[in-house]
Amino acid sequence: MSLTDAVAHLSPERWERANRLLVRKALAEFAHERLVTPEEEDGHWVVRSDDGLTHYRFTAVRYALDHWQVDADSVTRTRDGAELPLAALDFMIELRTALGLSDEILPVYLEEISSTLSGTCYKLAKPRVTSAELARGGFQAIETGMTEGHPCFVANNGRLGFGIDEYLAYAPETASPVRLVWLAAHRSRAAFTAGVGIEYESFVRQELGEKTVERFAGILREQHRDPDDYLLVPVHPWQWWNKLSVTFAAEIARGNLVCLGEGDDEYLAQQSIRTFFNATHPAKHYVKTALSVLNMGFMRGLSAAYMEATPAINDWLARLIDNDPVLRSTGLSIIRERAAVGYRHLEYEAATDRYSPYRKMLAALWRESPVPSLQDGESLATMACLVHVDDEGRSVAGALIEQSGLTPVEWLRGYLQAYYTPLLHSFYAYDLVFMPHGENTILVLRDGAVQRAIYKDIAEEIAVLDPDAVLPPEVRRIRVDVPEDQKLLSVFTDVFDCFFRFLAAGLAAEGILAEDDFWRTVAEVTRAYQEANPELADRFRRYDLFAPEFALSCLNRLQLRNNRQMVDLADPSGALQLIGTLKNPVAGF
Repeated sequence: MSLTDAVAHLSPERWERANRLLVRKALAEFAHERLVTPEEEDGHWVVRSDDGLTHYRFTAVRYALDHWQVDADSVTRTRDGAELPLAALDFMIELRTALGLSDEILPVYLEEISSTLSGTCYKLAKPRVTSAELARGGFQAIETGMTEGHPCFVANNGRLGFGIDEYLAYAPETASPVRLVWLAAHRSRAAFTAGVGIEYESFVRQELGEKTVERFAGILREQHRDPDDYLLVPVHPWQWWNKLSVTFAAEIARGNLVCLGEGDDEYLAQQSIRTFFNATHPAKHYVKTALSVLNMGFMRGLSAAYMEATPAINDWLARLIDNDPVLRSTGLSIIRERAAVGYRHLEYEAATDRYSPYRKMLAALWRESPVPSLQDGESLATMACLVHVDDEGRSVAGALIEQSGLTPVEWLRGYLQAYYTPLLHSFYAYDLVFMPHGENTILVLRDGAVQRAIYKDIAEEIAVLDPDAVLPPEVRRIRVDVPEDQKLLSVFTDVFDCFFRFLAAGLAAEGILAEDDFWRTVAEVTRAYQEANPELADRFRRYDLFAPEFALSCLNRLQLRNNRQMVDLADPSGALQLIGTLKNPVAGF
């Protein structure tokens, strides 16, 4: 590819469109988080810059949960009466005080916005695919067809560290096949842990194939090294070229790490950017790799120390689900993280605390593929696709409802029973919470209707909110102490505000399902669950899902405050930005 071809997607027309879409989202989400306060003026809403001289005018429909559905084509920007083009970077600078952007964070945030805009231009340059076509597409066609990223975050495709060539090679939306780099890591510095019934040698042969394992062993023997002294570690190609080959130079020079070359299987990057689906053998495991790229509030590394307990946590959760009749009845499953490998760089460890990105440069895990669990006629889709909207304003959720032949309420009830009921039961019966956003949930579909849900990203994302819970020693890491009044935010924020808010408003805007009918159905499914489990009545009273309001927890505020380490995973509630309250949309039912 020529130097100019690499930036062919950055045309003036696409740049203008990308900026309009991003300013629209910024106005909507910053208004939702009360960073800006739109004022009504002549049938429009107006947001003013810090100095009061620049005016952003737009029309919007307001839905439950203080959701602003801003019409992108209505947005105008004027300064001293003269109209100016919409420019997302200018928007952030003009409102930097309102947004609380410090001198230190602002330029990095602008870089994340630039990268997000560039990614949008690339997506705008792709052949148009309607939501109806996407809804009928295969699992990975849907995965790589997503255009928005996280619905709440404005700077949601930062990926700082990727050059344009690397973006084109590794971003999920480019759907470029990737071969992973394999390193041999000396057992004195590396550890492999696995779930019940998994043994290193046979697992690696199964994943890589006999021929590849022998080829790698041959490379080690040529260097007069014993393959039995080493563990094989899959590495993101970017991580090898940009980090390990330089930052871990001492380890390579000493022979603690040996580069073995690429594996034979081709993988596709998933929405989470550092997780790969095996496109050559879809039934084989996903591979999640460390990637020292700054994306949406975190350096996307993987901690070797964290990896050690990962398979045990997954086995514990799988047993809990298997032994619980309510969870079993919903069809819920998880795709377990079955094995993990981590490498400890002793000098960086001596120089840093346990949260440092320097400790998260070389680790990987293998997660089950959902493909082998499918019955005849079933297909898979990331839940994120439900709120995906095509050029004509049509959503994938709407397309699936149409495909199913069900009424919108029937379709919604089936989806809620598969996705939402297990979240309720996990919370009320076990104090167990997930991070169940669109990218962490896979839906199993039949003829457009949701059959069941598969949760993923388990060990890093689940938590037990009871500090006195009795857990096996290897699982204790997931126990966190959260204030009583914040526990239910795991449903109110993560499910209602960060997903249902967009799904409900989208279906209402399309004229598919009235907003009241959406939330009434959520309330009915909640009540049905509660009535079916009267033994938990005390818990239902103590944590009232029908409370009139709940705290507004703001995600963009976290990123605007610190876009390098948004949340301390050991104290997730300590970082929350709670700003006032939202009216609970199910309270009236």
